Amino acid sequence: MDIGRIGVWTSYRPFGIERAGEAAKLAEQLGYSAWWVGGSPHVPDVRPILEATSTLIAATGILNVWINDPAESAAADAALRADFPERFMLGIGIGHPEATSDYRRPLTAMRAFLDGLDASPTPPPADGRCLAALCPKMLDLAAERAVGTHTYFVPVEHTRLARERLGSGRLVAPEVACVVDTDPVRGKAVAREYAKLYLGLRNYTQNLLNLGFTEGDLADGGSDRLIDAVIPQGSAGQIAEVVRAHLDAGADHVCLQPLGEQGIPRESWTALAKVLV
Repeated sequence: MDIGRIGVWTSYRPFGIERAGEAAKLAEQLGYSAWWVGGSPHVPDVRPILEATSTLIAATGILNVWINDPAESAAADAALRADFPERFMLGIGIGHPEATSDYRRPLTAMRAFLDGLDASPTPPPADGRCLAALCPKMLDLAAERAVGTHTYFVPVEHTRLARERLGSGRLVAPEVACVVDTDPVRGKAVAREYAKLYLGLRNYTQNLLNLGFTEGDLADGGSDRLIDAVIPQGSAGQIAEVVRAHLDAGADHVCLQPLGEQGIPRESWTALAKVLV
C-alpha cells in the first residue's frame, strides 16, 4: 500500500467525531495522503474518514493490543478493506505500562496479538499493518510480521536508526508534533505543555535516553534541546525543514500533528500543506 509521503495525525478529541468527515475532506483537499487516528481507536472508528473521502488513507495510530480482541479486530479490518480497498492501514501498538495494569512482556504480548490476527478467518495483510516500535527488538518484529513501523514522539536520530534496523523495503512512518507559530515563547510553551504527558511515560523516556539525551533533558518539562528535537516550532517553512530531515534520514512517510489550534487545525494544516504537499 502506498500511503504517500505526508499525512496528518490527530484523534477526534479536539473537534468531536461528528466533525471527522469535515476534517477528512479538508485534509484530502489540501493534498495529505493519510490520516492517522490517535486516541487508541478501534478499527471501526476510522470509517467516518473513509466514507467522507475518495483517496485519503485512514490508519489507526495506534490500535492498543490490551483493549482489543485480535479476532474481532481482524473481522472489522476485513469489513473495512472490503468497503474501501487499499485505503486502510492497521497500526498496532503495545501502549504504556503507566496506562494499563495488564501491561507485561511487551514483545510476547505483541507476538500473541499478531498470532491471533493471523489465526482469524480473514487476517489483515502483512503489507497493510504496521507496528508502533521504538526499541530494537520491536523494530525487528515490525520487519518480520508487518510492513514496518509507525513511530511517535521521536527525533530525527530515531528515524535514522529505525531505517538502519529495518533495512530497505520496510515502512518507516514517524509522527511529528509541531507548533506553527513564529512567536518563540508561545510556541515553546505549547510544545512543552504537550510534552508533559510523554515525558512521564518510560517507553518514551527510555528511548530518548538511548538516543543520547540525559536525565537533565527530561527534567522540568524537558530541556529546550529535547523539546526542539521532538516538537519543532516556528513557521511552516521551519517545520518543513525538520520534516525533510526525517525523510532524508529514511522516513517513507511523515504524519504531522500541529498543536495549539482549537478544533480542526485548519490554519496549521493549510500552512504546512503549502510547503510540504
